[in-house]
Amino acid sequence: MFKNDVEAVEALSSRIKNLKQEIKKVIVGQDEIIENLLIALLSKGHCLLIGVPGLAKTLLIKTLAQALDLKFSRIQFTPDLMPSDITGTEILEIDPATNQRVFKFVKGPIFTNILLADEINRTPPKTQSALLEAMQELQVTAAGNKYPLEEPFFVLATQNPIEQEGTYPLPEAQLDRFMFNLWLDYPSKNEEIEIVKTTTSQFNPEVNKILNSKELKYFQELVRRVPVADNVIEFAVKLTNATRPVDGAIKFIKDNVSWGAGPRASQFMVIAAKARSVMNGSFTPSIDDVKSVALPILRHRIIPTFSAEADGITSAHIIEKILEQIN
Repeated sequence: MFKNDVEAVEALSSRIKNLKQEIKKVIVGQDEIIENLLIALLSKGHCLLIGVPGLAKTLLIKTLAQALDLKFSRIQFTPDLMPSDITGTEILEIDPATNQRVFKFVKGPIFTNILLADEINRTPPKTQSALLEAMQELQVTAAGNKYPLEEPFFVLATQNPIEQEGTYPLPEAQLDRFMFNLWLDYPSKNEEIEIVKTTTSQFNPEVNKILNSKELKYFQELVRRVPVADNVIEFAVKLTNATRPVDGAIKFIKDNVSWGAGPRASQFMVIAAKARSVMNGSFTPSIDDVKSVALPILRHRIIPTFSAEADGITSAHIIEKILEQIN
């Protein structure tokens, strides 16, 4: 596809700029969220988007799918949703050749490239867990048979933080499967004026396709090949270790953290730093790249103590404190 990796990095950086421009035709602001979504996509990670209603979470994901020549499915999670509604189900039918009754597996909406799990915390844990195998193993098991998922496979789940009635918080094991936990903020006044102007007129932007599945898989492998200096890896591991309330931890962590991040956080920070550096046209990540992805990767992997929560100390405050103290 390209003569060498240097040429491929330059091509990827150019495609990412074009991809951002296409998304911005529809989405006003949210630059950091878009950047992190693309980092996760190139890193083969999954994202959990949290924000109040009306912040265009679903529209953002649909626009991303439009700009990528990939299959897209959307599942609206509800309390009565069953695992088979996601993965698929077996039906009994008659084989016309033998006239025998046979079971046939009908694939569910999870067999796609980009899966939008809308309001994932509205469905019980049994149904939430139907995503676990797919996100980690890239396969679905039904009636003892394994069905591989087509790559690239990217799960984007949305969650509403203010409606707690009738919701089922995601267990820590499932939260850990998500590479990024992205919080969407309210738009600025000028951004909101622009949003209202475009959405209350006949404006209907056409989103062009920038990447197809073959190219995306190539760029995902390119990210894996990016070399990383030992000091960058050591910084990522040091950062993860600093979140754990173990012997030798600083007093602030011991007082305010019940559980810290596991090794998966270090892995995600390194691969995300590689993706970010390549997106910006650099051939190797720096410590600044690790710092820039630390918050969305660590935020849902640090559990504050009850006393910390009572004092208003969040995982974001804890990460900020750690970044101030680690060089």
